[in-house]
Amino acid sequence: MAALVELGFAEEAPAWRLRSALFPSKVGGRPAWLGEAGLPGPAALSCPRCSRPPTFLLQLYAPLPGRADAFHRGLFLFCCRHPACCAGLRVFRNQLPRKNDFYSYEPPLEQPPPEAGASVCLQLKSGTHLCRVCGCLAPKTCSRCHQAHYCSKEHQTLDWKWHRQTCSPAGAVSDGVPDHSFLFPEYEIVIETEDEVPAEEEEKEEEEEGEHGEHVDSVGEASLSSQPSVPGDAFEEELESMAKHETREDEIFQRFKAKIALEPEQILRYGRGAAPIWISGENVPREEDIPNCPCGAKRIFEFQVMPQLLNLLKADSLGRSVDWGVLGIFTCVDSCALGASYVEEFVWKQDVTDTA
Repeated sequence: MAALVELGFAEEAPAWRLRSALFPSKVGGRPAWLGEAGLPGPAALSCPRCSRPPTFLLQLYAPLPGRADAFHRGLFLFCCRHPACCAGLRVFRNQLPRKNDFYSYEPPLEQPPPEAGASVCLQLKSGTHLCRVCGCLAPKTCSRCHQAHYCSKEHQTLDWKWHRQTCSPAGAVSDGVPDHSFLFPEYEIVIETEDEVPAEEEEKEEEEEGEHGEHVDSVGEASLSSQPSVPGDAFEEELESMAKHETREDEIFQRFKAKIALEPEQILRYGRGAAPIWISGENVPREEDIPNCPCGAKRIFEFQVMPQLLNLLKADSLGRSVDWGVLGIFTCVDSCALGASYVEEFVWKQDVTDTA
């Protein structure tokens, strides 16, 4: 049987609903970390291409039923937004048992806490400080006041025009968001189960795809026959190969569009162990392209980020920007105990027209 697929949609929500204590799935803003121990540091998070600190893209609350050690489980996805790069993608997994050092054993109350209107919290209960700009682990401090914490020199520089207004050895440091342009806009991710397509509709779609394929093949043959005669078979074979490739690419893209047509606003598809839907026939990962988890176990597909998210975040503006067709996230098949800290998993990026 096909694995159940769930769809994620972005909705506006009050800030208190997106805090760690309510185990949110969300887009943008700062990460709402799950476990407070073993947060990934600047080196682990930095863009593998340009080494700059990344921007938090989204997180997904994805507990595993029947797994006591993964009663709470979160996946955190980051990307590079630097105009000259826009390439780095990193995803981390963290999981906790129901009884842990950070959260109540009982379910959280779905209501605003007394401090709901307070500024952004940049210090965890464990005492760990977070960067004023991005909300990630902050081992650096302002050398003058020692109260403003940062993940990197880049973010300290970015924050200076805000921080200098309150920076003093005895002054109180504002927790206000320093730079709206660095962070993506914040939304809650609401999950709904994908409606199953009735068997008769699937058969009809397959028949239509078959007819479409036959039509394209016949067009391809006609165009080949109209080409001028060239000595040897090499030219005709090359043209025929190109025609078949274009036909296959069109079918894959049409199948992708048909799959999301009923819910065009979906920003992600979740199905641990399911098959992803690719937007192109190029650069589709083979089994050997997906590295094993550090524990030695294989990784399996867990969820994919859809191109609709780019529109939502207004990241597809003119000029060089972060871009993708599909982001496929692959995680440890055993969801190993390394997740007690934050363990890095694997992202596969596929563009709309990929030549890699």
